Order: sequence, then structure tokens, then C-alpha cells
Amino acid sequence: MKQIFLLVGLVFSSILQAQFSHINAGEVLSYRVHYGFITAGNATLSTTKTSYKGQPAFYVRGVGKTSGAAKTFFKVEDIYESYINDNKEPLFYVRNVSEGSYTQHLESTFNASNDTVVLVDKKHRDRPTKTIKVPNGVQDMLSCFYYLRDLPADQLKVGSVVKINIWIDDELFPFQVRVAGTEKISTKFGKVNCLKIVPSVISGRVFKARESVTMWVTNDLNRVPVLVKAELAVGSLKASIDRYSNVKYPIKFEK
Repeated sequence: MKQIFLLVGLVFSSILQAQFSHINAGEVLSYRVHYGFITAGNATLSTTKTSYKGQPAFYVRGVGKTSGAAKTFFKVEDIYESYINDNKEPLFYVRNVSEGSYTQHLESTFNASNDTVVLVDKKHRDRPTKTIKVPNGVQDMLSCFYYLRDLPADQLKVGSVVKINIWIDDELFPFQVRVAGTEKISTKFGKVNCLKIVPSVISGRVFKARESVTMWVTNDLNRVPVLVKAELAVGSLKASIDRYSNVKYPIKFEK
């Protein structure tokens, strides 16, 4: 389940309206996740208007869980959280995951004034807190998704390439996403015009090749992902939109 948040995270990054022009507080996006031909689970992304340490913030939460037979063989319960400020910069990021016998709980506090991230391992409390220097404008896995979705239309034209530094777990990764074209994609709600997005990922342990991930997002100002496909080092992964609510603009599905 980590992979689906990673994909989404890599590709899209009153007071709230000053922060995000095209994303509502209260937006919910839910996906059905398939591993090969097996329905493996579901993933949900939600947004809330809140505050963080006294300053206005946009809180986003991602939850991924296995279901059905997949849960019997390999139980996954992943939670990702991010608080984002008015400048679309992450303030605080949490990765709290349980995947089979593997668990991890990391908290990252971002300080844009001195370009550092303070990392705390909540599972291994004996490990020292780390302060890591990062480039200006770094995003976490969730904040980058909303940051990229909210970019001006002229920055997401066909042929455009967007580069961004993303904080993942306890490391910094330079990534880029390429707008490869437009396609009409079939969903449970009907067909919809989409931008075809191809991120560059790190091949090897998780992904089969550098451009083994493709995402289709609505070709409107919502830029809601409706389909994600990935060729993994072992098998393939697909996530398709299952439910959505409170998006900023009506999505024009064709029946």
C-alpha cells in the first residue's frame, strides 16, 4: 500500500482559498487498489482546514488498507498525514505504517526559515532526533500531491516537465513528472478527458523501470487522479477511483 501513496505523492504534490485555489477543504478521494488481478485494498485521501501550532494550515490525510483475501495473507494499515502552510509548504509530516511484520512511525517537522527537517522515530525512541539540511521548497509525499494539483494550467501543458524535491520517510529524493499527453479514460462514473502523467521513479527495489508508472488526472482544474498503473519489480499495481466528494469543480464524466 505504500506504493500507491508514493505514486500519488510523487506526481501531485478565506485563508484556505489563499492557500489552494483549486482544492476544497473537505475533499475526499477514494481508490480501489488491485495487485495484478486481485482486489488488494483501498486508499483514501482527505483534506481539512485546521491550524498547526497557532498558524492556519491545510491538513491532508492518506489511509491505505488491505481488504478481503489480501488482508488474510498480508495485512496493511498505512496512515500518512501532512500539515501545509499558506505558502503550500509542509510544516509537519507523519508516516505511520504497518505492512505485514514491518512497522514504521516517523515524524518530520519542516522549518522553511533555515531549510531543515527534524526527524523523530516514534517507534525506536532510543534513536536520536536528527536535523537534516534540505533544499528550499522541499515537499513531503502528501503535500507535493496537492502542490502539483494546484499549479497554474500553463505549467501542466502537454510536454511540460515539473521538477521537485520530495522528502520520503527519512530521505530526500529529486523527482520530475512529465505531462505525456491527453487521453479519455473509462471509470465507474463514465469516461473523462485526462492528462497522462509519467513520473520518473527510482527503479530497482520497488519499481521495474524509471518510467514504469503512469497516472491519469482529470484535464480540468481539479486534476483528480482517476487511474494509476505501475509495473513493480514483482507484479503490477493499479488504483482506480471509487468515490469522490466535495471537489472544487464538477467533473464532466460522459456516460
